[in-house]
Amino acid sequence: MMKVKVAINGYGTIGKRVADAVSLQDDMEVVGVTKTRPDYEAKLGSKRYPLYVAKPENVELFEKAGIEIHGTIEDLLPKADIIVDCSPNKVGAENKAKYYEKAGLKAIFQGGEKKDVAEVSFNALANYDMAKGKRYVRVVSCNTTGLTRFIYQLKTNFKIGRIRATMLRRVVDPKEDKKGLVNGIMPDPVAIPSHHGPDVKTVLPDVDIVTTAFKLPTTLMHIHSLCIELKENASPEDVISVLEQEPRIMLVSAGDGFTSTAKVIEFARELRLRYDLFENIVWEESIGIDGNDLFVTQAVHQEAIVVPENVDAIRAMFKLAEKDESIKKTNETLRIQKVF
Repeated sequence: MMKVKVAINGYGTIGKRVADAVSLQDDMEVVGVTKTRPDYEAKLGSKRYPLYVAKPENVELFEKAGIEIHGTIEDLLPKADIIVDCSPNKVGAENKAKYYEKAGLKAIFQGGEKKDVAEVSFNALANYDMAKGKRYVRVVSCNTTGLTRFIYQLKTNFKIGRIRATMLRRVVDPKEDKKGLVNGIMPDPVAIPSHHGPDVKTVLPDVDIVTTAFKLPTTLMHIHSLCIELKENASPEDVISVLEQEPRIMLVSAGDGFTSTAKVIEFARELRLRYDLFENIVWEESIGIDGNDLFVTQAVHQEAIVVPENVDAIRAMFKLAEKDESIKKTNETLRIQKVF
């Protein structure tokens, strides 16, 4: 079997997880990863994958640190069929113009980039086929991925109307130690809507959604409080039954001890490498209906939820598999919904 040669530009929070996920696929291989600075992540990465320097001017720093490198990003690009850009926000667009277009490479960008960086904003469940054969694809952000998955599952099983969603956002990832709220809650932004609703519409353009967001002094997960208008009769049990059909949505119960994001993460520490949760985490007890309104609370692990989407995007762009086959394969290799 011919394998797609995948390069990862940015071996950080998302990049290292995407690299490990790609390495589990029998139709893909990691040909190299990049780092900007010779830190501990670069040292670890160099032991797992061929390491290249993202900024050519920093080669000497890596050599002085004694980290084995295989060249710069310019040496890596000819070895790849596609590059997954996991660099910081807005850097991906710069990399596209500077490197990827000139190299004639396909590229995947993350949700921190503007939608215009790619031909398609992608979610595997919602619009897999739209990414088939495309050159540039943007995997939407962690919050947008969580919202899109949930909304797609509902809208394909029920008639729904307006969606109102409030995001309670972790302020930074756990490893960040230079910024963050210590004792405060920050509207993000103060005016409505937040960017998440318009971003959902880049994947599900027919959805009527308004979102607000707040940053909280926590690093573990995001929380979404959703209110969705139902245009047909349904019970909480009907909704639970629909959600149970989707492996990328995990139902948990406060009765089992899942009383907070801290407990969810503690469960994940026992379940997965790096305590990664690729699934939406939905509390069963939160699913309630008042009149025509469905209320739900879900949690999103921002470090991991987009990882399977990157894998599926690669398959779509190279037409390696149809939607259901790709999702099933990705789910199996990442042990999605394999709880016990």
